[in-house]
Amino acid sequence: MTRAARNIAFFAFLALYFVVSPGSASASRENWGALGAKADYILVEKAKRRMTLYSDGRILRRYKVALGKGGLEPKVKEGDARTPEGVYYISGRNPNSAYHLSLKISYPDIDDEHRARMMGVSPGSNIMIHGLENGITKDELSRLPKDWTLGCIAVTNEEVREIWQLVPDGTPIAIRP
Repeated sequence: MTRAARNIAFFAFLALYFVVSPGSASASRENWGALGAKADYILVEKAKRRMTLYSDGRILRRYKVALGKGGLEPKVKEGDARTPEGVYYISGRNPNSAYHLSLKISYPDIDDEHRARMMGVSPGSNIMIHGLENGITKDELSRLPKDWTLGCIAVTNEEVREIWQLVPDGTPIAIRP
């Protein structure tokens, strides 16, 4: 399935999900997911530097994020330090990451690989949701640039511990401009 077809299918799923679901995606705290709920999809909005976890059509959690230091353009090749755009899924996790816990995003997909091959470059890999680099404290976070990763999506260590518990492997993640 091409990226365009996959994106159309994903957004059709989201549209139906919100129409059929009794909940709404309201940002008010009282509508946030029920105790014990797990995320069933993730939306990253790069320009807003925001990641939202959804459960049953309702906002479960929302986080401010740091992105790749290569700018807001979509990832094109290995080493460009950009965060990819597209629809992926959480394909694994690493409790022993160089960054406080990490959840692997299934980048690159077949379309990313094809586009990179046509350009004669590698698409890169190892795009994660993770915490701070091991050894950096929350107090030191203010000294980091707004976007400091090599293409990953970063949150605080406390937040990634919460995400680790809320997001099962296989959860779809849409990364949008």
